[in-house]
Order: sequence, then structure tokens, then C-alpha cells
Amino acid sequence: MYFAALLARTEDGWEASDTELDDVETLADLADLAREATTDEETVLVLIEQEDAWFGVVRVDGEDDPRIYVSDASAAARSSYGEILLTDELLGRDPDDELEDLDALDLDGTEDGESETGEDDAPQDIEPIPSGPVGEATLLTDFGVSEQDLRSLSGDGVPGEALGEIAEALGCGELLEAVR
Repeated sequence: MYFAALLARTEDGWEASDTELDDVETLADLADLAREATTDEETVLVLIEQEDAWFGVVRVDGEDDPRIYVSDASAAARSSYGEILLTDELLGRDPDDELEDLDALDLDGTEDGESETGEDDAPQDIEPIPSGPVGEATLLTDFGVSEQDLRSLSGDGVPGEALGEIAEALGCGELLEAVR
């Protein structure tokens, strides 16, 4: 079970709406969904939580690239919604490495160095997903949520409560609860 909400910053304050992520397949799709929530190039926050295992905050400012924070990358990696947020850049990976891994496949479907019995003779170069928070922990500092505050929410409790505390700090806690 997941929960996702859009918080759009307007002249009159924050506006909140829940949103479905069923048609979102990429970070670009998510950013477009956020941009549709406002008529101006105002800030939109996408708040996502997955089964009280992790939460993510995506900040979209106009046409700028989205800024992302994920409370627990290893938990998010087990979620289709988390995989959208865990970009190569966010994880510090070189996207060309994956292409090289694909090039290592032989025509018979085995990898170079792998026998047809499935035993792998080649070393694995795939870096594990880090446990704990990843991303830009400063993405909400101009709204009063410091890097330390965001990091402490990542480790202290239930992701649903963390989103509520973030919304409270932004001054829109009641709005978020109304769409929950």
C-alpha cells in the first residue's frame, strides 16, 4: 500500500491533493504530473510513502530538474514507486555501467564468464543499494525543514508520521491529513 500527495505552493499558501501513481513509470513522468498541479512555475512537492517502510520527497520547481530525497534507499528499491526515484545519479552510479552489463550477454543468454550451468566465473560489479537515506536532504530548507530535521525523520519513526511532520513544518499539516 502506498500514499502519494502533491503539495503545490501558490500565492495563497499550499494546496494539497492526493494522486495516483499508476501511470507514472519514470521520474520525468512524475515531474510532469507535479508540473500539472500548478498553473505557474511554482514549487510542487510530491510526498510518497510505501507501507510505512520508506518515504520520498520530490521537489519540482518549474522546469528545473526534480530534486529528490528518499528516507531508505534499500527499502525503496523493493518498490516500483521507489525504483522511479532511485536514479543512477541519486545512487552515484554511472548509467553506462548498466549498458556494459547488457553488452556482456552472449547470444545464448549467458553472461561472459558464466557457464551454461549457471555458475558465474566473472566477478560481480553491481554495487548494492545503500540502506538509509539518499538524495538532497537540503531540498526543504527554504521552507523551514533543515537537513538535520529531514534526516532525523528518516531514522526516527514511521514514514507516514514523517510526512505529517514535514507537512506541519511547511504549515499545511491539516491539508495533508485531509487528503490522506
